[in-house]
Amino acid sequence: MRLPVLSPAELTAEQKPLYDDMRAGIAASFQGFVNIRDDGALLGPWNLWLHEPKFGKPVWDLVKTMVASPSLPPAVREVAILVTGAHFRSGYELYAHVIVAEHRGLSDDKLATIVAGQRPADLTRPEAVAYDFAAALVNGGVLPELTYRAAVEQFGAHGAGELSYLIGVYCLVSITLNTFDVPVPE
Repeated sequence: MRLPVLSPAELTAEQKPLYDDMRAGIAASFQGFVNIRDDGALLGPWNLWLHEPKFGKPVWDLVKTMVASPSLPPAVREVAILVTGAHFRSGYELYAHVIVAEHRGLSDDKLATIVAGQRPADLTRPEAVAYDFAAALVNGGVLPELTYRAAVEQFGAHGAGELSYLIGVYCLVSITLNTFDVPVPE
């Protein structure tokens, strides 16, 4: 890892309020995987955001917005996040969201196929729409019109927009994790 894990005792006055907010947010919305060390230090993307509060706070605010009252079904969100993480081969993101996706009912076969960068044959219609939407966006270029229409038909205009923002946020998370070579916890 390219940045040291910051213990709570070494945080600056600028980092401490962000740490407190992230710690509360993790407790509320990011459970089931290792994200806090025994000494209270934050792991994964949270540690990275603490190093640069100027950038970390707005990113964290966006992440909090994305998890506050989402309109998309939990399994749909996880499919989109995992397609994004698999595209970037972001180890920590895949580690965390495979665990979350298991808790949200996605089968091991589906998860293994998505993590391998392939489209599972047994996706539900909403999951398939999310998969196709995410795969098209992370592979670059304008989202195909038929893919956009399928998302609007499945999730409504607001849901299609939410799906786009979700994928964008997790592109940012993946790239940041990869930049600083964040490992999967032991």
